[in-house]
Amino acid sequence: LADIRDESDRTGMRVVIELKRDADDKVVLNNLFKHTQLQTSFSINMLAIVEGKPVLLSLRRALQVFIDHRRDVVTRRTLFDLREARARREIVEGLGLAVINIDRVIEIIRSSKDTDEARQRLMSERLAGLADFLERAGRPADEVAAASARGAVTLSTRQAQAILDMRLGRLTGLERDKLEAEYKELWQLTDYLEGLLADEAKLMAAITDELRQIRSDFADSRRTEIVDAEGEILTEELIDQEDMVVTRTHLGYIKRTPADEYEAQGRGGRGITGATSTEGDFIVDMFAASTHDHLLLFTDKGRAYYKKVFELPEGSRTSKGRAIVNVLDLQEGEQVVAMLPFTEFRADTCVFFATQSGTVKKTELSQFENVRQSGIKAITIEDGDRLIKAELTTKAHDVLLTSAKGFAVRFTEDRVRPMGRTAAGVRGISLRADDRLVGMCTFLRDDPAATLITVCERGYGKRTALADYPTQNRGGKGVITIKTTARNGEVSAVRIVTDDDHLILISDRGKLIRMRVGEIKVQGRATQGIRLMRVDDGEKVAAIERLAEPGETSGIAEAAPIEVVEDGDTVPNDLLDDEPAEGEDGGDNGDGDNGEADDVDDEPDA
Repeated sequence: LADIRDESDRTGMRVVIELKRDADDKVVLNNLFKHTQLQTSFSINMLAIVEGKPVLLSLRRALQVFIDHRRDVVTRRTLFDLREARARREIVEGLGLAVINIDRVIEIIRSSKDTDEARQRLMSERLAGLADFLERAGRPADEVAAASARGAVTLSTRQAQAILDMRLGRLTGLERDKLEAEYKELWQLTDYLEGLLADEAKLMAAITDELRQIRSDFADSRRTEIVDAEGEILTEELIDQEDMVVTRTHLGYIKRTPADEYEAQGRGGRGITGATSTEGDFIVDMFAASTHDHLLLFTDKGRAYYKKVFELPEGSRTSKGRAIVNVLDLQEGEQVVAMLPFTEFRADTCVFFATQSGTVKKTELSQFENVRQSGIKAITIEDGDRLIKAELTTKAHDVLLTSAKGFAVRFTEDRVRPMGRTAAGVRGISLRADDRLVGMCTFLRDDPAATLITVCERGYGKRTALADYPTQNRGGKGVITIKTTARNGEVSAVRIVTDDDHLILISDRGKLIRMRVGEIKVQGRATQGIRLMRVDDGEKVAAIERLAEPGETSGIAEAAPIEVVEDGDTVPNDLLDDEPAEGEDGGDNGDGDNGEADDVDDEPDA
């Protein structure tokens, strides 16, 4: 805080708080709410007796306790109903056997001296007809066959007593059809009740149906209305719609700048400095957006963070910005790997993910409408894996995955069905032993200007026309995109570029060099490429970035690619080779399966 002034007068209370230049007004206000009497909260204690003990419940815990109570009630009720239904079924079965053998039953009753003798004689008498009775009740064939094999059966004590409790007139007047109908209904009821007790999902479905019936029978309109607090104004409503330029740097700084600070210049102008960068830093993401636009940021741990553009720190054109770790509530060790701006949550747009293990996933953009301040899980990442890229796609896009060993697979975006946020995804590329995914590119399949640039660890690389990559099924082993010989090393990174782009190559020792894409020759897939950057022994190219603001130099030297021909290089006449090279997997260019089984669960998590 820079200053606090009491400007209260007879018209009302007014306190003015002036902030220092680098202060975040929302953070300051939240701290004032929390630590002062500027805002007062009233709490309630949801204290309840749970399993005989007083327990302080959260709302979620209270709901769970109620559900557990309903499960217990319905289970005990079902057990009671099942016992009653089985007992009645046993009696009806005995009455049915008595009707089938009515003459013999009446003879036994009339010739017996007393009730006890009649009961004992009925229980010892073998009566036929059970198999026929079961068949008419619609029982399975194996039960009918078992009863038929047993032949005549004896009555239980309960069945014999039920027969004796009836007068002979009622017993002889029993209708066989009615007994068979009741017997069938009782079998169906006991089957249903046994199914409830055996299957938790069916039991919970029954509880849900009962609650819905209660709502249908007894629900009425609310007597109170849930509204925003009186006078509450959404922050967005206080922000004017203004065009901004959002930038993110290689070292993790982010800012928004009014677009009018980037003045239009005539052709041949010298350009303007976009930021006063620290040594070795440069802009890797730069896009125009309105203050009301949405922004999704994804980290290597598979988590998503959400901001409105107006929530980003504002800075001048030459300012460095603020470190992302001070803007997002990142977990320890998390790094932002993708930043996706958009105007609205469109139904036809998805977020497409790729992990280092070759797993891909597509999730509808609408799944990210409600992202907590602390972030949410965007994709389940297995131990030892990490998210390397996330991009917005539609059905008009193709996806191209590239591995460190120099293999690439291209498939249409709709080869991956949409999944929930917590799903792990499906196999995008079948990686060979000791291989890993290093890049994912998405592009409009009818874009004639786009090419793929591939850079290897030893500083060699090349550009290849996207038409050289056949469309396959996802999950294939792919085709060779560059030869990873001892001269080249493994693939470090890939990017979709056009002739007008500028690239930054970054080594693992912090060396950076800038290059115009148009100076890099377009070559075929199965080639070794040309030298783009000289590296020392033991040094490797770690990454490439498309320079979002070509006018910015950041002190990075500019170099031209060097066309060298060494052992194993392909001569220019052979550069455009459409045939899969040795070790390639041509995949399936049609709609059939490519023969590779997914090793990742294709179903979203529950």
